[in-house]
Amino acid sequence: MLQKVIQSKKLNPLDYYRLPWSLTDNGISWLEVTTKCNLACKGCYRDPKKEGHKSLEEIADDLATFKKYRKSDCMSIAGGDPLVHPQIVEIVRMISQGGWKPILNTNGLALTEKLLLQLKDAGVAGFTFHIDTTQVRHDSKAELELQHNHLRQKFADMLYRVGGLACSFNQTVSEKTLSQVPDTVRWARAHPEKVHTIVFIIYRQPSMAAHLDFFANGKKIEMDDSYNDTDFNGTGRVLTTQDIVDQIRSVEPDYDPSGYLNGTVNPDSFKWTLALRLASKDKTWGFAGGNFMKGVQHMSHFMRNKWLSYSSPQMLSQGKLTMLLFGMFDKGVRKAAWCFFKNLALRPLNLFRKVNLQTFAIIQAIDFLSDGSMNMCDGCPDITVYKGKLYWSCRLEEIKDHGAFITASAKSTADMMVNTLEDQQIVDRA
Repeated sequence: MLQKVIQSKKLNPLDYYRLPWSLTDNGISWLEVTTKCNLACKGCYRDPKKEGHKSLEEIADDLATFKKYRKSDCMSIAGGDPLVHPQIVEIVRMISQGGWKPILNTNGLALTEKLLLQLKDAGVAGFTFHIDTTQVRHDSKAELELQHNHLRQKFADMLYRVGGLACSFNQTVSEKTLSQVPDTVRWARAHPEKVHTIVFIIYRQPSMAAHLDFFANGKKIEMDDSYNDTDFNGTGRVLTTQDIVDQIRSVEPDYDPSGYLNGTVNPDSFKWTLALRLASKDKTWGFAGGNFMKGVQHMSHFMRNKWLSYSSPQMLSQGKLTMLLFGMFDKGVRKAAWCFFKNLALRPLNLFRKVNLQTFAIIQAIDFLSDGSMNMCDGCPDITVYKGKLYWSCRLEEIKDHGAFITASAKSTADMMVNTLEDQQIVDRA
C-alpha cells in the first residue's frame, strides 16, 4: 500500500525551486586534467587512449578560459581519474589559488593517506568518489551495490579522520541496478556526519536511438553503441529521475527535492535534482524545501558573487541553526524543526546531538526525443573547456571525433520498415 502511495506522487517542476545556475554563472565547472584512468567502467564516455595527461601550462590555459567565460564556486577536477596525474597536487594548488574550491572526482584507487594530506595542504575542498558495480575493482569484489558499502565506508572514514573535507559518492544506476538504490540510501543515511552527498547518475542510453538517423557536419554516421550495453541495461528500459525518486522514497518516504535543473527542450524533465535531508545519526527529521535552497543560493551570490556548491562539513553540521533561521520561511525546514523539538520532550539529550544536512541528488542523462532533438541539462554544472571553448563534458567526444556535436532526425517510415524487417530476419535465422 505504501509503495503505491509513494509512486503516485509524481514530480512536477512547478512545485520546486529551479536552481539559478546558467552557462556563464554556475555553482560548478568541470576541469579534465587527464584521459588516463586505472579503471574501465561501463558507460564511461572518455577514451583513455586519447591525449593522456595535460601539462600544467594547458591546465592554466583552461582555467584562464573559465575565468573569462564562466563564474563558479567549485572546480570539479576530472578525467580519466585525476589522481593518476603525476602533478595532481600542483593542479589542486593552482585551482585553489585561482579562487575556486577544488573537488576531486575519483574512483579512489590511487588515494593514500599521505596523498590525501598533501592534497588538503594544497587546498582541496572535497572528494566525489565514483564507486558502483559498473567497475571491476581489485579493492572490492561486488555484484550488488550493498557489497561496495564497506569500500564507501573506508573512504568516508578516511576523509573524516583528516577533517574539513566534503565527502560525496557517485553511483551509476541502470534498469538492472535500480532496485539496489535503497541499499545505498540506507548506508548513507546512517552516516550523515561523514557522507555529505550521494549522487545517483542514470546510465546514459538514448531512448529513441533506433528511430533516429545521426549526423556529424551534415554527414550521416553510425551512432556509437557504447551506451547501449544490454548486459548492464537489462531490457533497455530508459530510466528517469522519477524512477530513482520512487526507490529513495521506499526508504525515505518524505524525500522531496529542494531544487532542480530542467532540460533544454523538455520543461517537464528533471536533469539535476537536489534534496537536502536534516538528520541525526539514527533519525531523519525532514527535508528542506525550495525556499531554503533559494535563500542559501541568493545569500551566497549576494555575499560572495557566486552560487553555492559543496558546502563545508562545518556548515553542513549546523542543522539545528538551519531549523531556527529558516523554519519561519521554509515549510520543509519548519516541519523538520517541529519533529525535532517535539522529540525533545521524550529524549531531552537530543538537544546536544548534531543535526546534519545531507544531500541526495539525481542526474538524468541526455534524452534523444522522437523528433531528433536532444534534451540536455539546462544550466549544466559539468561544462568543460576544450581548445578555449565551453562544451558539455558528457558530449566532448563528439567534438574530439567530429569537430561538432552530433545531430539527429527521425527516420522515414520506409527506413523504419526496412530496419524492422532486418531485425525480424535476424530473429528468424537465430
